[in-house]
Amino acid sequence: MELTDSSAEVIAERFAALAEPMRLRLLNALRRGEMSVGELAEESGASQANASKHLQLLLQQGFVDRRKEGTTTWYRVADPTVFELCSFISTGIDKVLERRRKQLRQRS
Repeated sequence: MELTDSSAEVIAERFAALAEPMRLRLLNALRRGEMSVGELAEESGASQANASKHLQLLLQQGFVDRRKEGTTTWYRVADPTVFELCSFISTGIDKVLERRRKQLRQRS
């Protein structure tokens, strides 16, 4: 895929949505399946208001879907490729950290 100006903006917005550790924790909790906002807040250590704020952004970016049942809102992963992306980035991070460790050992 060629990177156009409009696709670059969308990609940057999606990366920005994933640049917050709380959002990554919420997505990670959703790996196990659909969860309510209250369950996600408890799982992530966030308040319900904070979890809701982050989930709203993940919803806007298409990473999650939601449904309402009475007064409860349930969230689920809408785009499972987000986990592949995180895995890919984690692999890169491991390589960067190992390279840094080697550089530190060489300086010592």
